[in-house]
Amino acid sequence: MKINSLFFVFIGILVLSSCKNQNKNQAEGVVQESHEFTNDLINETSPYLLQHAHNPVDWKPWSDDAFKKAAEEDKLVVLSVGYSTCHWCHVMEEESFEDAEVAKLMNEKFVNIKVDREERPDLDMVYQTALQLVNGSGGWPMNAIIMPNGSPVFLGTYHEKENWKSILTKFSTEYEKNPEKMKEYATMLADGVQEVYEQPTKQMANTITPNKIESGITKWSTMWDKDWGGNIGEEKFILPANLTMLLDYAVLQQNANAKNHVLNTLDKVIQGGIYDHVDGGFFRYSTDNTWHVPHFEKMLYDNAQLLSLLSKAYKLTGNEVYKIKVSETFKFLKTEMRNKGGGYFSAMDADTEGEEGVYYVWKKTELESLLADDFTMFSKYFNIYDEKVWEDGNFVLHNTFSKSGFLKESGLNEVEFDNKLSNWKSILYKARQEREKPSKDYKVLTSWNALLIDGLLESYKAFGNDEYLDEAVSVFNYLRQHNFANGELVHSFTKDSKQKEVFLEDYAFLAKSAFTLFEVTLNTDYLNVSKELMHTASEKFKSTSDLYYYNVSNELVPKIINTSDGVVPSANAIMAQNYFHLGHLEYNKEFLKKAELMGGLITSDFEEHAVSYGAWGNLLLGQAYPFYEMVVVGEDAKALMNEIHKTFIVNSIVVGSTVESDISLFKDRFSIDDTFIYVCQNNTCKLPVKTVSDGFGQMKAFGYQGFK
Repeated sequence: MKINSLFFVFIGILVLSSCKNQNKNQAEGVVQESHEFTNDLINETSPYLLQHAHNPVDWKPWSDDAFKKAAEEDKLVVLSVGYSTCHWCHVMEEESFEDAEVAKLMNEKFVNIKVDREERPDLDMVYQTALQLVNGSGGWPMNAIIMPNGSPVFLGTYHEKENWKSILTKFSTEYEKNPEKMKEYATMLADGVQEVYEQPTKQMANTITPNKIESGITKWSTMWDKDWGGNIGEEKFILPANLTMLLDYAVLQQNANAKNHVLNTLDKVIQGGIYDHVDGGFFRYSTDNTWHVPHFEKMLYDNAQLLSLLSKAYKLTGNEVYKIKVSETFKFLKTEMRNKGGGYFSAMDADTEGEEGVYYVWKKTELESLLADDFTMFSKYFNIYDEKVWEDGNFVLHNTFSKSGFLKESGLNEVEFDNKLSNWKSILYKARQEREKPSKDYKVLTSWNALLIDGLLESYKAFGNDEYLDEAVSVFNYLRQHNFANGELVHSFTKDSKQKEVFLEDYAFLAKSAFTLFEVTLNTDYLNVSKELMHTASEKFKSTSDLYYYNVSNELVPKIINTSDGVVPSANAIMAQNYFHLGHLEYNKEFLKKAELMGGLITSDFEEHAVSYGAWGNLLLGQAYPFYEMVVVGEDAKALMNEIHKTFIVNSIVVGSTVESDISLFKDRFSIDDTFIYVCQNNTCKLPVKTVSDGFGQMKAFGYQGFK
């Protein structure tokens, strides 16, 4: 694969493969047991690393000391990267890393390093890029053999025991016989990786135009699955950042094809087995192209982003099903993924006692026993037919009926159906609670919790439910209390955590969340936090270009400029969005210019590969099409803003103040006698009005066409 094409499909690395966790921790403690072997990972706090602390392999955490040892002993390094809810990571652990024969070979010939990719996404990003350079694809577990200077000479994913032994023997022998030849290859591969991450800085900035956005989406549309939604492929990932941008574009341009694709995708997803119809919440991806059988791990980042997307879709359509799925997903997250202090865990495992999905699937006989006379109707709604069996006689609940379609099919009225569905779920939920639950990765990741804050705030805007706002504030306060160390933000927190690393996504995502909290609450303390985080990020991660490094300097790992979305939005794109919104709030020309320069560097990438640049697409929409500022000032600003937030509006910021303020959009507009709405576009403002409908009328007068 050519390096320039690799850059654009890096998303493929981030959504491939999957894996397992045998960690018994359900909260923030470690079960103490007697073990034959104990290695240096016992001193770590990552659930994934602790999972391997009693392997006979002499694992070490990533550190300068580990590479110093490799250099002094003139040994290659085995680098194994995974995460605690990774199924195939655990399979390889059982087959190879718990095997005495394999461990002996690894300990004698190599220095062995284990990395939790969720703790160190920077390391994972670098070596996954190298893996895709040589293999064309990536995934987890990622197992590499690298030089003492960090340069890789072999990269792969899961390997069966005998194959892994052969690889170890081959490379250790070759290193002993031809070390110079191996060094040359490692240098070449390291240079290739560096070129990938330097490419964005070498691109010419382009003018951001509607035609280029149209072109990018037109090319992307050739990938759309018109029947089942999502992108065409044997497996399917939801990728909420892309769908969010596409929904905004559809409304802005009144594009029915784009709108229908997003809504069809959402409808198929929430009907499919990738949604947990009993507990609520979404699984990581579908192993087929109809969303039927998922890989049964639940990740915080997916569910957080889907709260936001479903809430926006509800505002656009009024579809009550979207509202229900938001409520059920939030209930799942708060019940299963929240720690006692208010932070949210990163993931819930796919496996229970080594078997994937057993907590979630059902035998036909079990369903017949639990549902009795209702089984026939239940089986029709959730496709419990012999030809739909998954494996080992197990069924994954999914439906292919719309609600209206099933009412016609069943002869029930809406109230009768709702009561039955609620009763079915209650019965199965109670039955499932008797099963052993999958374990959880109890790390609290700053960036993923920031995504949750955004999702909760979008849900609050759509539904006006104070519980969503209160929880968003609670999560933000938790991060402020726990995910700062010595005044610096950290990426991951666990009890007694030692991690000091932090990444651009942590600052960018949390700054965005703080700004949105300011929008919703009108509390300028959140605005000040957002600006502080942006300032720190701009200094900490600055590069020689207008983009930002993903990570800080490290002798063993090159600094990375990554611009494409993966399962989470591009951190550089969110930085640019933050500059754009702050720039409009404060009429800060420097911030607006910075956002324009960053967007200009990515415009051609979006035009060619929009599927990988959804977060950038949101920025480019605001820069290529008219952008609106809706400002509410006065004693009743909060109430009017809550009314505005219930409407789907794109290419706009909605901000307000109940007090006199020197912030540019509020300055000289406050009146103690009344509350006014100001609508502005391109440095031009209409006369103030007092009602939301009049404010929307002024947007229409400016040419806005997005209202239903």
